[in-house]
Amino acid sequence: MTPAAYLNSLPMPAARTALGRCCGARRWVEAMLAARPFASDAELLATAERVWWGLGRTDWLEAFAAHPRIGDRGAMADWARREQAGADGAAVATLAALAQGNLTYEQRFGHVFLISATGKTADGMLGALRGRLTNDPATELRVAAEEQAKITRLRLDKLVTS
Repeated sequence: MTPAAYLNSLPMPAARTALGRCCGARRWVEAMLAARPFASDAELLATAERVWWGLGRTDWLEAFAAHPRIGDRGAMADWARREQAGADGAAVATLAALAQGNLTYEQRFGHVFLISATGKTADGMLGALRGRLTNDPATELRVAAEEQAKITRLRLDKLVTS
């Protein structure tokens, strides 16, 4: 079954839960529910993008807040744990630097550091975090929103396999 067919087949409460696992912005979830049924996966993904980029800062921050900190293995849901698997086995110094970098980032930008972590190493994520600390807040909000869009796309694809 394809992600679109799966979402179309779910009753409203189950579809709301499934979409909420993909993106933590309630307005995004409600707009996606209203757009059902999806004719194809391509339509599902295009709608997800269109709805996401039609939202604003408050909605984006709500979605970001649904994510654990990079490297914070204790508070992770199953998907996040798999997405951040690149942090498994990382050197203690790298994990400590990620923890400190997360705090510095949150103090600077007011939200969790967000990165599509699938396939990235802990060192790669740390490098990205450090590089993004030089962004101005408006630029970084947009970069984080782009990362959320990538995460959402990957999670929509995972709906059928989870």
